[in-house]
Amino acid sequence: MTETVDLIEVLRRASNALPDDTGLRLRLAEQLHLAGRPTEALSECARVLERDPADQVAALLVGRITEALGATVPDAIAPDAKVDGDATVGDDDRMSTDTGTGTAATSSPEFDWEAAAADLGDAAHPVFVTGPSPERDDDAASAPTTRPEVTLADVAGMEQAKARIEASFLVPLRNPELAALYRLDLRGGLLLYGPPGCGKTFLGRALAGELDAGFIEVGIADVLDMYLGQSERNLQRLFADARRSAPTVIFFDELDALGARRSTLGSGAMRTTVNQLLAELDGVGSDNTGVYVVGATNAPWDVDPALRRPGRFDRTILVAPPDEIARAAIFRAHLATRPVEGIDLDQLAQRTDGFSGADVAHVCATAVEAALMDSIRGGEPRLVGMRELLAAIDDVQPSVGPWLQTARNVVEFANTAGEYDELADYLAAARSPKRRRR
Repeated sequence: MTETVDLIEVLRRASNALPDDTGLRLRLAEQLHLAGRPTEALSECARVLERDPADQVAALLVGRITEALGATVPDAIAPDAKVDGDATVGDDDRMSTDTGTGTAATSSPEFDWEAAAADLGDAAHPVFVTGPSPERDDDAASAPTTRPEVTLADVAGMEQAKARIEASFLVPLRNPELAALYRLDLRGGLLLYGPPGCGKTFLGRALAGELDAGFIEVGIADVLDMYLGQSERNLQRLFADARRSAPTVIFFDELDALGARRSTLGSGAMRTTVNQLLAELDGVGSDNTGVYVVGATNAPWDVDPALRRPGRFDRTILVAPPDEIARAAIFRAHLATRPVEGIDLDQLAQRTDGFSGADVAHVCATAVEAALMDSIRGGEPRLVGMRELLAAIDDVQPSVGPWLQTARNVVEFANTAGEYDELADYLAAARSPKRRRR
């Protein structure tokens, strides 16, 4: 017994010196339990559970202590027995005193359940739960819903894309009576395609703001999962979240990766993911009223044809590189909060024909870096001017060239059905961006 007491004291001092070591504190609780000191043992377990309510070892030890108390305390104490403060509970469940007299227990202090409950507080969870089951973590929404404050009025330029969105999507939604008169089907989604960095995501947010709807941006990581069947469940949960919070715009970024042609997929799991997306778009077993689906892709020719049939992503809109008005607005947005002087936005916009929005942002960042280096060399800060911006335009190569070349091949060899006529018109009117040299 003396050795046990010494070990308990050593463990207590060590756990006080290392309060974050839960393993050490659980060892102390175990020794207190074996020494017949359940109240102290439960108190140590409670301290562990306060730090980590999900600690399984502490929860199991609490269960062992309470089970032992429930099995031994009521039978061991005689109604007329005297209580000896030094009595202990041995492993053989017999009560003994320090005098060693008597075959049966003379007494042991009755366990104070109220004190133990006060020690545990809210740290221990109930073993059995009644009532409705709590929501599990994996049933929570996997993508946050936001409320964009931008509208199409905040989108500079891009008049053709905005007009197409108005005519094919917004006007029927704003005028349901006229849509019903003309037998317009309000189901289906919108597919935005074009070179990377040209504002497809921004247009999706503006569309949600125009509809005063929530916005759920869905990337590949929000859907695809390593476990079989989990990707389909993620899609199902995303649409369920959108239906609960309708009106909502679900924006699928890089749709060609999530909804690739099933004929090119070697994985059966990816095929079933595409099938689940098709079922959710059709609203099989659910009502998609108030759920607006928008997809964005750089390669619409890689999207599964079933996703583009009527009732799904049936409205296709080209988001081309920004026009001159849009480029001037992008320059203004990126330079407004930086130390600049003498900026001619019209000249910058004219010099960046064929640049994407991301290219324009890169031009601004390159010019600012040049001014920063000049400031360091000169020992005093200087403002960013046209010299740095024009030099950056000469240095930055437009990034849309490879995409335009691929698009030309698609228009020439894969446009027999006329689905890329809008792209063909743009390519005929646009010139290829060329690398500019000093």
